[in-house]
Amino acid sequence: MKTPPVCNYEGSDYQQSFWDQGGRQYEDLAEAIALRQLLPTSGNLMLELGAGAGRNTQRYKGFRQVVVLDYSNTQLEQAKARLGSGSEYIYVAADIYRLPFKNALFDGATMIRTLHHMRAPELALSRIERALAPGAVFVLEYANKLNLKSIGRYLLGKQQWNPFSHEQVEFVELNFDFHPAHIRKIVTNLGLMVTETRTVSHFRIGFLKRLFPARFLAAVDGFIQPTGKFWQLTPSVFLCLKKPGTKPASNEDLRQPLDIFCCPDCGGALTGEDELLRCTACDQAWSASDGIFDFRQPV
Repeated sequence: MKTPPVCNYEGSDYQQSFWDQGGRQYEDLAEAIALRQLLPTSGNLMLELGAGAGRNTQRYKGFRQVVVLDYSNTQLEQAKARLGSGSEYIYVAADIYRLPFKNALFDGATMIRTLHHMRAPELALSRIERALAPGAVFVLEYANKLNLKSIGRYLLGKQQWNPFSHEQVEFVELNFDFHPAHIRKIVTNLGLMVTETRTVSHFRIGFLKRLFPARFLAAVDGFIQPTGKFWQLTPSVFLCLKKPGTKPASNEDLRQPLDIFCCPDCGGALTGEDELLRCTACDQAWSASDGIFDFRQPV
């Protein structure tokens, strides 16, 4: 199945260089506040899309089981080293455009700092919507082209692309900024309800981060975040989306791989052992190594 190109962090030290040593404690704390306010306190099965090295995964402890998904196998190896190999985590290497999950499965999902790599956001979000159970909550973060810095640069003639236009802009290969109206149109066309909007990273400015402690900036950011209901002028916007319907009753048993997976190419049921899953419809096989299920390419 031909899909849009994927931004692959294979072999990257992104967690260490960007987060641990990149001076982004404030942004991390501000995002933690947004997630804490938007996500349910409990749930059964959570899907974390673009999980990377598991920076946010432990913030979903209210869910009994978390599917940790990323395209990069090395990012998932780092996540597994951080989180462990317990049955509460299922590690999946997959393309968001080709999700290997049964329909109406997850009662919670997040996609943080990932949509900005999607050339076809409508297709990616439609795949996610299909995997959500009725009543599911989906927290989506996107990079906002209508932020104050972009507006200022455009008005001063230092930036060619127009932050007020609704089309997405690719400022670096496979790195996109989106207009809030464009994203809201996509999600509403998919039938998802926007229940809350939060603006995040109000103080993503070098001199402010040097001047004030990260926890102080994050606390002030958290206080201001609900103003996203009225305007979105920050570089990062969080949407709390809900799929219409009634949330299913909680399943007391942890899910097994064959309970959640299907063939990412044809949607057929899978059979087999944890090390090799085979599609009963198209006969393609998908492997697992060191506890990571790999649905990027068939065996």
